[in-house]
Amino acid sequence: MARKNFSGTGVPRGRNVPRYTVFNVTEPDELMAFLMKKMAGISRTRVKSLLSHRVVLVDNTIRTQYNFPLQPGMKVQISHAKHNREFHNPMLKLLYEDAYLIVVEKKEGLLSVATDHQRERTAQHILGEYVKRQHRNNRIYVVHRLDRETSGIMMYAKDEKTQHTLRDNWHDIVTDRRYVAVVEGEMEKDAGTVESWLTDRTLYVSSSDHDDGGKYSLTHYRTVKRANGYSMVELELETGRKNQIRVHMQQLGHPVVGDARYGSESDPLGRMALHAFKLCFHHPVTGEMMEFETPYPPSFRGLVLKRSPRQD
Repeated sequence: MARKNFSGTGVPRGRNVPRYTVFNVTEPDELMAFLMKKMAGISRTRVKSLLSHRVVLVDNTIRTQYNFPLQPGMKVQISHAKHNREFHNPMLKLLYEDAYLIVVEKKEGLLSVATDHQRERTAQHILGEYVKRQHRNNRIYVVHRLDRETSGIMMYAKDEKTQHTLRDNWHDIVTDRRYVAVVEGEMEKDAGTVESWLTDRTLYVSSSDHDDGGKYSLTHYRTVKRANGYSMVELELETGRKNQIRVHMQQLGHPVVGDARYGSESDPLGRMALHAFKLCFHHPVTGEMMEFETPYPPSFRGLVLKRSPRQD
């Protein structure tokens, strides 16, 4: 299948365009070694400082990995802009950033975006403060959401045009979106599909096996492991409805652990056992294939570790 081209016709420029020192890559190398050759006399400590302060870019993308592989034709830039501080927040981990996107890993307990009823601190607000260090007019735009109690990978746009491109072409741009969950009971099947029509009733999403005016939803699942009265399951979404995985697992008779709203009777982790561990998509501007994946949460693995009989 031919890749769709989501590139725009031009790169938007802000009022204050930062200045860069630019180095062209002519042979394969690693980022730190390359910078030490090009910036004669610079120490390894200084290069690490530049990387940690997020002022080193490769082909317009911020890079912090000292051994990032460089190939001929690439362009390495050192930004002269001030206030490029490293991002630190206990609820968010920054996975990727460029002029158009930010990809993060969100912890459970943090809202993705404020709602009409909840105006507390959100991932959008935290990232908004971060980008405003660069310029007071910078903003963060919502593309998709994760439930408050769901952890994992999500992305935000840094301009309205990118936001609209992602939202309007979501099913063409996003190629793989997967979750891992621990559910109650032992799954009957190794793999399967759940489809239904979901109706959002504000505090509760109901499911129907026929078209009753709700939104069609489709979830594929694969059972990874069964142990201790639990099952670890990988889930792949073809539609992204509100509470879709939670409702579909309840529908199968295996609610997500810790999800009392949809039938769970146990909470061994003190959180809902649902994590968005993989997100793959074509970059909405460059068309480049972007792949992000995090390990399964260790606490999830702990629930399905087979325990040896006690030795008396």
